[in-house]
Amino acid sequence: MARVLVEAVVVLHFAFLAFIALGGFLAWRWRGVIYAHLVAGVWAILSVTIDLTCPLTVLENDLRGLAGMPLLETGFIDHYIDGVWYPQSATTLVQLVLGAIVLVSWAGFYAGGRAARRLSRC
Repeated sequence: MARVLVEAVVVLHFAFLAFIALGGFLAWRWRGVIYAHLVAGVWAILSVTIDLTCPLTVLENDLRGLAGMPLLETGFIDHYIDGVWYPQSATTLVQLVLGAIVLVSWAGFYAGGRAARRLSRC
């Protein structure tokens, strides 16, 4: 059972990372999502700038221990993404591109809100 839970936590972790990158676009449709996305964005910035341990990584390691699997020696991103999906030398570039995607989503959110307010005044 612990192995299944490990896999579930990995899927949840990937979903959270996808939300960090793309959640601002969801807020274009469901405006209240922006608050959760802002919190996720702050978490992402803090985890990149200071050494924070993600609770999902801690949970995954706890479950790996229960399942008799080797523990992650590095963080989730270092283990599953850096050097796997792109070379580690491109980490800064990937972070900048993801940051730009988030900023575009927030700009679109802001512009959509302005347009809606303008239309409601007519």
